[in-house]
Amino acid sequence: MLASKFLLGCFCLVAPLLSAQSFTLEQALSAPFSSQLKAAPSSDAFAWVTNLEGRRNLWIARKTGDGNAYSATQLTKFDKDDGIEIGDLAWTPDAASIVYARGGDFEFPESPAPDPALIPGGVEQEIWIIPTLGGEARKLASGRAPAVSPKGNDVAYLSKGQIWTVSLNNATAKPEQLLHTRGTVTAIFWSPDGRALAFVSDRGDHSFIGVYSFDTKTLQYLDPGTDHDDDPIWSSDSKRIAFIRVPYSKTAEIFGAKRSGPPWSIRVADVQSGKGQEIWRAREGRGSVFHEAQGQSQLHWTKQGAIVFPWEADGWLHLYSLAEGSKEAKLLTHGEFEVDNVTASRDGSAIVYSSNQGDIDRKHIWRIDTASGHVAELTRGEGIETSPVITSDGKEIAILHSDARVPIRPAMLSENGELRDLAPQAEPAGFPAGSFVVPQQVIFSAADGLRIHGQLFLPKNVNDGHRHPAAIFFHGGSRRQMVLGWNPMEYYSNAYGMNQYLASQGYIVLSVNYRSGIGYGEEFREALNYGASGASEFNDVQGAGLYLQSRADVDAAHIGVWGGSYGGYLTALALARASDMFAAGVDMHGVHDWNVERGSGLPAYDPEADPQLARTAWLSSPMSSVNTWRSPVLLIQGDDDRNVEFLQTIQMAAALRKQKVDVEELVFPDEIHDFLLHRDWLAAYTAGADFFARHLK
Repeated sequence: MLASKFLLGCFCLVAPLLSAQSFTLEQALSAPFSSQLKAAPSSDAFAWVTNLEGRRNLWIARKTGDGNAYSATQLTKFDKDDGIEIGDLAWTPDAASIVYARGGDFEFPESPAPDPALIPGGVEQEIWIIPTLGGEARKLASGRAPAVSPKGNDVAYLSKGQIWTVSLNNATAKPEQLLHTRGTVTAIFWSPDGRALAFVSDRGDHSFIGVYSFDTKTLQYLDPGTDHDDDPIWSSDSKRIAFIRVPYSKTAEIFGAKRSGPPWSIRVADVQSGKGQEIWRAREGRGSVFHEAQGQSQLHWTKQGAIVFPWEADGWLHLYSLAEGSKEAKLLTHGEFEVDNVTASRDGSAIVYSSNQGDIDRKHIWRIDTASGHVAELTRGEGIETSPVITSDGKEIAILHSDARVPIRPAMLSENGELRDLAPQAEPAGFPAGSFVVPQQVIFSAADGLRIHGQLFLPKNVNDGHRHPAAIFFHGGSRRQMVLGWNPMEYYSNAYGMNQYLASQGYIVLSVNYRSGIGYGEEFREALNYGASGASEFNDVQGAGLYLQSRADVDAAHIGVWGGSYGGYLTALALARASDMFAAGVDMHGVHDWNVERGSGLPAYDPEADPQLARTAWLSSPMSSVNTWRSPVLLIQGDDDRNVEFLQTIQMAAALRKQKVDVEELVFPDEIHDFLLHRDWLAAYTAGADFFARHLK
């Protein structure tokens, strides 16, 4: 097999695990994770959510009046690791209150609220309002996705796929259902003048943009068609709505390359008449398939009347500007990099975004002046900067940032590029930032020659002359990218902490950005024969193993693999196809049979309708190679997983036991895919570290 020639003649000393660790796993995951940064609509203030060891709370920072200083305060006081999330933040227009949702599944909002803490009374998704200058929170309704009216008198929100409203002027007012419509409403948007509400109505095989007028009490659908209409944005005068139209495709592929298809388009509809017209269409071929940028909006109406949008015309996700009346879009960002987390100033004079321009494995902040098209770099260096938001007057920018040692947190961005943390007091005193290693960028060749990026974590005793055990980490997604620091996504921030812990235990850790991930262009993301269409990522798995085996400081006989979700799939694939290369693995909620996963993601999927497609999916699955799997494995999953069916772990455990493979299990009742309980993350990682210690000595 592949690894054998690298093991012949290797009689080198093997390094023992570090006898005294510099920090515990609990300490590595003890810092708060910050997310959902949102600027106030009428003052210099920002709100965000922190998760501190499972205790999720709402924070706010206000300008103190002392120069550019800000003062941060924790608004809510939740003190339990209860698995109840906070999200969907919405400021009132006067910035005096914040409306938010608490509880439920924010990824699958129409599913029952998860309850991994096993609260006997269950969990409900609720909407609350809390004053920003002090005071108790008040429940408004049961539901999600609150949107405060521009006049500040009402909140529109979603409940069971329908639009409801509740008054903010009357504390005793009861919620009322605004509309009774077909389909499922997925997003709502107030018009700037507060007189209408736009929404997206998902009908399964198509979707519409709807508008409800509060003046006339009427509902209409704008320019309805047979395709998927989404991402509506109002013009500043509330008279028009621009939106994206993605053509219907009967052969919609999941977990397989899609480099071209029927071109997507941008349309603009007149709100009064409901009539719309196409103002721009993507070209055939490259860029014809819509790929969204991260951020709340895909379309941004500028002060000059142009529309800025993301497009992959040259194989990289860039920003383009379409002037009013023009059919040709102008490229705003140039080069081999990708933009994400795009936002616009309130007056449309500036676009601010993050990208990996000039630093492919990090993210930095950039600004476009929409009048001139001038692009300015706002941050640089060895940190990770993302998720920019702009104050209401357009003069200041807040971001989320991290680095190799401290996780993501909010900060103000000064004109000279300096960052001032908004809530430095939130970091716990015992957080071992100074004990972490700085990961190195490595680029190695996959088995088929494709160049693959990774991050290498070297233990502090790496130069002791011994060979060290090693662990390879595969992220999930697969539309993800690990970076050279704490990750901006909470799931992968936890994984980064685990990799740091393994390095502290004497392992050489390689985190792999395999093909079909983001950050490296369309061809890399839409890799030929990836996933269910051929498992071409296995070339990257092999390449990672061969790279570690070639290092003089690695014990080639003791290389482990671990990962979750899609990373669990690659972990299982590695063990099934190359047990001679990989000595043990930790597979967290991995995909083991693509036909099961396709059936879960596409209810209409029928393996018998295309036997060849189903056979390819099966041969791309770890289950098809169980007969060559010999290495021990730890399987971890919550049984309320809504992303990967629990059946995947059930069937894999049964198949491996039949093969007499050493299988261990860790199951969390009522836990979902992205574990909601901090103690479940600790339990999973503790079990994984213990498993590796027993099998990779």
